[in-house]
Amino acid sequence: MIVTVLIFLAVLFVLVLVHEWGHYITAKLTGMRVDEFAIGFPPKVFSWKKGETTYSLNALPIGGFVRIYGEDLTEAVEASADSHRAFGARPKWAQAIVLIAGVTMNVLFAWVLFVIMLTVGVPTQVEENLATDAAKLTIAGVLPHSPADGVVTPNTVITAVTSGSDSLTKPAPSTFSDFIAAHADAPVVLTTEKDHVSSTVTLTPVKGLIVASPDRAAVGVSLSFVEVVSKPFTSALVEASHQVYEASMSIVTGLFDLIHKAFIGKADFKQVAGPIGIVKYVGDAAAVGFMSVLYFTAVISLNLAVINLLPIPALDGGRLVFVAIEAITRRPIPPVWAARVNAGGFIFLMLLMLAATAHDIFKMF
Repeated sequence: MIVTVLIFLAVLFVLVLVHEWGHYITAKLTGMRVDEFAIGFPPKVFSWKKGETTYSLNALPIGGFVRIYGEDLTEAVEASADSHRAFGARPKWAQAIVLIAGVTMNVLFAWVLFVIMLTVGVPTQVEENLATDAAKLTIAGVLPHSPADGVVTPNTVITAVTSGSDSLTKPAPSTFSDFIAAHADAPVVLTTEKDHVSSTVTLTPVKGLIVASPDRAAVGVSLSFVEVVSKPFTSALVEASHQVYEASMSIVTGLFDLIHKAFIGKADFKQVAGPIGIVKYVGDAAAVGFMSVLYFTAVISLNLAVINLLPIPALDGGRLVFVAIEAITRRPIPPVWAARVNAGGFIFLMLLMLAATAHDIFKMF
């Protein structure tokens, strides 16, 4: 569990660093004065100053921030040599670029991770007739209340199956299924491998597990042929772009569907995870392998990008709305009202996080 939490914190650290670096670098490039670049929220663990910017590492690893001079609307910007470098003193296009840069970096980071995964190679399900000798018969799922339930787990590789004097090495999905069916009511021994550890388990096939073929014996596992597939670098660039687009659209669709159903009282929050739930998913990804952790990180990065674009005060999307209103009306929003709205948005987000955390805890029992 400790290792899982450390991996989660490492993933969170990288995602926050990437997001805030986007704000930081564009603020610098558009002539704004950056007073602080921080990972985590106070209390402060340590900090150092280089030039005009203080770099901080804080104790609460649940986010981060870039403090730009004049970005806090309640902060008075005094007439000085740096007054023209305040956030509000820069052109609206510059403000918009800085606000959207964090989201952009999250998307680009996810794209880079997809390129790495596709180039190095990721475990991919392949059709039996297209599989090479490198393909491995892998347990994709386990049917509850079946002989396999509680005995084997998903992502376990089956290297051989034996029953009496009969044996099958290098099984495929079809040959494994036929072997099990041919040895109904007789114990079969599966030779398995997971995390580079080999072991054997004994199962007794039973009938009635396959709805379409109730008289066919089975042990209750769904199988797939899996092999590591890598792509040429140029193909990986194109495929990564496609995967980023597809994943982003899926996140957007799912999010707006959840919001719509929440308004009509039909939302299913079972698939919504808070910090505790995400830690569990990180552990599941780590159990599969490093590439699964990279994939999980890419998906979380895209989720952060989509959520941050929501027009909720305190998020980048909400602040973009403020900039758009000021650009259209050509008048600044009263600082007191802007601060109150942002504070309300922040409280709303914290309540959502607490609710999601409570939901995670309830799911554990």
